[in-house]
Amino acid sequence: MRWGLYLPPFGELADPRVLAELGAQAEAAGFDGVFLWDHVVRPERPGLEVGDAWIGLAAIAAATRRVIIGTRITPLSRRRPQVVARQGVALDQLSGGRFVLGVGLGSDRSGELSRLGEETDPRVRAAMLDEGLEVIRRCWSGEPVSYEGRHYKVDGLTFRPAPRPRVPIWVAAQSVRRGPLRRAARFDGLCPETGPDGLVEMLGVVREHRQSLEGFEVAVSAPPGADPDPYRRAGATWWLVQAPAVSTADEVAAIIETGRP
Repeated sequence: MRWGLYLPPFGELADPRVLAELGAQAEAAGFDGVFLWDHVVRPERPGLEVGDAWIGLAAIAAATRRVIIGTRITPLSRRRPQVVARQGVALDQLSGGRFVLGVGLGSDRSGELSRLGEETDPRVRAAMLDEGLEVIRRCWSGEPVSYEGRHYKVDGLTFRPAPRPRVPIWVAAQSVRRGPLRRAARFDGLCPETGPDGLVEMLGVVREHRQSLEGFEVAVSAPPGADPDPYRRAGATWWLVQAPAVSTADEVAAIIETGRP
């Protein structure tokens, strides 16, 4: 099992320079990855500073040499897939092939989607997620892309450069519902929100669609001090130590020191 640091880019951590320093500290301490929440605003916390996850990842990439970096997760329905494809390649180049794209439906529990006029129907967001992933996959092929769906269209365009060899995609799921797990099985990994028993069930469904879990990543997040062993036995391949939603740089530095593998 590999260990990662999972950071909310809010408050002091909204500054990409702070994230870069913390990423370098995590790498030096032996962590294998640094992952960021991807939000635009936090309506439940008025006045909270919120950083851009993608700029933050670029800063971390430039400050490190070894750790995997990525989003966990990007709600793809609120972003243009061709822009995500372009930014993903840039991050992949900047990091030397260390970028992972984590995607999911996102949530409107705090009003982050509805108060910005974004789509709130989860069924529509799921359709947008599936179409968006298909557009990204085709854009990353380096070949001419022709696609016309309900939500997105690409008319015979070629997107270069392509990632080398390719950017892994990890997909979020919160239950054993077949739709999200079928989606995850088509790609490279799962970001589950469940306990160890639920994870066993989830991976059983994924295995039905993939036939094998070899090379399939499973990234579980938990607060500092949680026990990774039940998740390791259940099939997790990544353990992401999650900082509190609003943390100071000193608090994260302490987590790095005490929560390192």
